[in-house]
Amino acid sequence: MPALIPTNFSAKVEFLGHVENRQERLASAELPEILAVFEGYARESHRGLTRPSDNRVTAQYPLGTEIRNTRQFSIVSAEEMALIAAEMGLEKFDPRWIGASMMISGIPDFTLIPPSSRLQFSSGATLTVDMENRPCNLPAPEIDRDQPGYGAAFKAAAKRRRGVVAWVEREGVIRTGDRLRLHIPDQPAWPYHPN
Repeated sequence: MPALIPTNFSAKVEFLGHVENRQERLASAELPEILAVFEGYARESHRGLTRPSDNRVTAQYPLGTEIRNTRQFSIVSAEEMALIAAEMGLEKFDPRWIGASMMISGIPDFTLIPPSSRLQFSSGATLTVDMENRPCNLPAPEIDRDQPGYGAAFKAAAKRRRGVVAWVEREGVIRTGDRLRLHIPDQPAWPYHPN
């Protein structure tokens, strides 16, 4: 019995980008295509099979512990970026401000897709979703560079809309304009979730 169910939801890649040097700047630079390999994308600051743990997993590991890198890609949806922009009072929200690797359109409530979902592209490249990418205050200076005074509003406006992080399960080329299909785990929601 297959563990993953292909859904009827498909999406289009609207934007691809990379953060070349995270120490210098969070903003991503736009790209027409990327070669997704098991380490991520070669020019991306978040590439690698492993990474040092950060404040998102302090309940599991001391800061800086070497762990599997499930944050190779930061993926957002155009629909949710539009909702964030509206709540912040902006005409549009640029995915580069938050260091997005990819922006797609066509999947409703994209940030809430189940962990372990697969995004399978027309090339066969497949990304495995780790989990929701929770918003933080780090994008505020990037937003303020282009839209002074708006950065502080991002964190609240992006709650449950910040997209997901993912890692490469199958290598392949991903291009702007490509189509992808959502596959979800064949598993019910855990009834004991504390929220």
